[in-house]
Amino acid sequence: MFSMKVILFIFFGMSFGLSGFAQEFNQFDENGKRHGVWKKKFPKSDQLRYEGEFNHGKEVGTFKFYCEDCKTQPMVVKEFSKNDDISEVKYYTKKGKLVSEGKMEGKERIGEWVYYHEKANTVMTREFYSKGALDGKKSTYYLNNQLTEELNYKNGKREGPNNYYSPDGVLLKKLLYVNDNLHGPAEYYDANGNVTIKGQYLNGKKHGLWKYYKNGKVELEETYPKPRLRND
Repeated sequence: MFSMKVILFIFFGMSFGLSGFAQEFNQFDENGKRHGVWKKKFPKSDQLRYEGEFNHGKEVGTFKFYCEDCKTQPMVVKEFSKNDDISEVKYYTKKGKLVSEGKMEGKERIGEWVYYHEKANTVMTREFYSKGALDGKKSTYYLNNQLTEELNYKNGKREGPNNYYSPDGVLLKKLLYVNDNLHGPAEYYDANGNVTIKGQYLNGKKHGLWKYYKNGKVELEETYPKPRLRND
């Protein structure tokens, strides 16, 4: 039979070992910066909020972020590089379906970001960022991979051509943006590609002569801005 001293030795030895194991997480370095593996839970819950590794305050490797009822499925996964602040980021649903993916530099989106349709694995949107702002072409697609819309951005503002297409690839709208406002010629078409409306925008508002077509012929003309009615 074990003596009381042996039993006490084993008990305190196990306690010390468990304590030492627990201290492997959520540690700081000599400068007070987070270092090593960190795991945090939601208040009054066993559900992880995030888990990942720090190298003297810098995030490295894989970080996983959870919602309050995610269980083991992360909502966000970030893959950090050891050499810079750029991370590969993926967003998921609670069921594990990929929602979107792209890159971040610090907390700002950069480069190409891809978004997926809710009920399919096909691409819904491709867009580009520079320092957290939309910059470049944004393309949206139907479930059949046919282009829905093309839109251009510059420093977070719409700038340049904006085209809409039908599921069969027919051009439906041809617009132009300047400094985030509709500005310039505008053309609208039916499902067969026939012109239905032609006009101009000026700083986001209809301006000048607008023509409305039916069967290829002008059916109505309107001029903007319309004159105000005088109250005598």
